[in-house]
Amino acid sequence: MKYVSFLFLFSLYFIGYSQYTDVINSNRPGLSVSAYAVGKNVIQLETGLLFEQQDHSLLNTQSNIWGLEASLRYGLLFEQLELNWEGTFQNQNITFSNLGFSENRTDFSRNRLGLKFLVYDRFKNPERNKPNLYSWKANYGFKFKNLIPSVSVYGGATFNLGDNPFYVGDPTISYRGMVATQSRLTPRFVLISNIAYDRIGTDFPELSYLVSLSHAFRNPKWSIFVENQGIKSDRYADVLLRGGIAHLFHDNFQADINMGASFKNTPSRIFITSGLSYRMDFHKDKPISIEDQKAGENGGPIKKNAMKKKKKEEKKKAKDGTGAEDIDLGPSKKQLRKLKKEERKKKKKKNKEKDSGAIDF
Repeated sequence: MKYVSFLFLFSLYFIGYSQYTDVINSNRPGLSVSAYAVGKNVIQLETGLLFEQQDHSLLNTQSNIWGLEASLRYGLLFEQLELNWEGTFQNQNITFSNLGFSENRTDFSRNRLGLKFLVYDRFKNPERNKPNLYSWKANYGFKFKNLIPSVSVYGGATFNLGDNPFYVGDPTISYRGMVATQSRLTPRFVLISNIAYDRIGTDFPELSYLVSLSHAFRNPKWSIFVENQGIKSDRYADVLLRGGIAHLFHDNFQADINMGASFKNTPSRIFITSGLSYRMDFHKDKPISIEDQKAGENGGPIKKNAMKKKKKEEKKKAKDGTGAEDIDLGPSKKQLRKLKKEERKKKKKKNKEKDSGAIDF
């Protein structure tokens, strides 16, 4: 899930729009995959425990499933590229009521490795991420152009090791391709969609989609999501609906819980998952030589009490939090007034220097 404050909004403008974010970028609690990578040299673990109950009305079977989900993500070589391993190891206890016996099935129901690359970043142009200083509504309202998404592509392989009881007859390696999109509808709503073609090269290739909508609360450390998943294959087809909530405890740590169900009874599925996401942040911004820096990027003269104000802001940030990475709450009305005041001062100073004949370097 596949969830930033006003300060982060402006920091993006000055650091050149890398994939890296100050707050953890997790695909949990749903199964949808964000269009963005975690950032170069960032290692991130996303894991959870799951329980599912399945009942098949035609076969007259009942199943209890326990499992462990895990995803290990690494920002490889450059900001837009990510290496990702995803796995789900589960134990299924299935009872065949008509035959009067039970059996256990244990193996990976998901085991794949792939690369994701961002091919189009909707906010790469700094002008698209600058707030409107004269309209609070313009920053928070919905616009149709917000539907234009950032887009990434994924290519990888699914591994079927040994005699997997969940995928009998499948080869050891099959292939997977996916397109992931991400749109920021408003500062509090983010829409993610995935279209994937999986198990290419097997007798049962699988076409699937995922559509996820997330929303940040007034306290951006809390967010909720709803997700729809569709699966089409000769082996299994279904439509699933899930929803859940996530909480950001720290910039590098998030916990979540979600639950969902299927729309049919062959089998009927009810499931719940609880997990966490944690990142080890070894990211470093690429240094920019003095020759390549633009005028004014070094901040200008140090103002009186600047360090006191900085400490106060950092203390407030630590208390309130910045919120999830893909939720951008934008400037408040008070912050907009302050920005407009600073803008007028800059223009007044610039006009004064021109009138006095001073040379502006």
